[in-house]
Amino acid sequence: MAKVSHLAGNEQHSNLDFGFKLFQGMQKDNLGYIYRGMFTQTITDSIISLAETNLETTGESPKVKKRVFSILVECLQNITRHQTEHGDEIKDTDNSGIFVIQKQENSYYITTGNVVQHTAIPKLSSQLEKINSFDPDELKEYYKKILEDGTLSDKGGAGLGLIEMARKSGNKLSYEFAKINDVYSYFYLHAAISKEVDSTPVVIDLENIKNLHQIVNEEEILLVFNGVLNQDSLLSLLSIIEGQIAHDVDMRKRVYSLIVEMLQNIVKHAIKYKENETTIGNPGIFFISSKNDYYTLSTGNYIETIIVDELKSKLDHVNSLVGDELDLFYTKRLLNFEIDNSKEAGLGIIDLRMKSGNKLEYNFYKIDDKVSFFTLQIKI
Repeated sequence: MAKVSHLAGNEQHSNLDFGFKLFQGMQKDNLGYIYRGMFTQTITDSIISLAETNLETTGESPKVKKRVFSILVECLQNITRHQTEHGDEIKDTDNSGIFVIQKQENSYYITTGNVVQHTAIPKLSSQLEKINSFDPDELKEYYKKILEDGTLSDKGGAGLGLIEMARKSGNKLSYEFAKINDVYSYFYLHAAISKEVDSTPVVIDLENIKNLHQIVNEEEILLVFNGVLNQDSLLSLLSIIEGQIAHDVDMRKRVYSLIVEMLQNIVKHAIKYKENETTIGNPGIFFISSKNDYYTLSTGNYIETIIVDELKSKLDHVNSLVGDELDLFYTKRLLNFEIDNSKEAGLGIIDLRMKSGNKLEYNFYKIDDKVSFFTLQIKI
């Protein structure tokens, strides 16, 4: 695969390539989006809103959308309920929970991971094994019994959320504990939702999710979105990110502004790779990481190969300008009324350069004669 790039050293080369590889991996495993971090009610609500928006673009039946949405809510409430406050014995990066949603041909898959103390493992394991041992009718009766007993745990329920996930999904719950240190482990929980009641979902190895979790922890990625971008999903993404950087108002404003510009670029200018794609909107990937005292914003999307040279020329020219040169160039392009739209003027590119205060890093990966994949990265 041919590649045209503008890079500033091996680190940028590695990071830009990582974005394309992440996109390829998520496409291969049909990963919709990944959130990594602490789960608050605000963040949970935003993830739910994002999921709802995505489900509306899939063309699924109302029945399937209702089941997926219901289980997604249970999964997020479960991780919020059971995430563990920690001390100095665990690193912040290791304490980050994870939420992943996948779609296969006949099924949806939701996986959560969060830190628990070892002392909580026996009870959790016992609950899950008991739930998995029941058939649907037995599970229904067990649910009624728990409700009638009225017993509540200190985490907000006597496993009712787990029972509901098993009931509504119609499948056994997969789970695994991965040791972090002598006190804590990750608790991975996986729910499979079949579109058809009688269909058998594809078995997805939790090992893949564990490896993915390790990668996003190492890269300190806060959020990955892979799918169709539109104005509704943009708002939900911004709400999730607000929960991650709420402590710094000025930085949040800068990050917000840049993310809006980058994602609107995908909404307006990305193309579909396959002519027979039926998705509503244009596919792309967006991820944000926080590492070494700066945020890195990355996007990737398909573009027409025929415009690669022109776009590269615009990016290189904008990167070559400094100080007042950049302001003057922006003003000239803005006031050039012979150029009838901002796409031709390249105002978005100039705006990204000005607001970030840094050069724009990019790559082009030629897919075929008609389509290339464009990755863009900004650091602030």
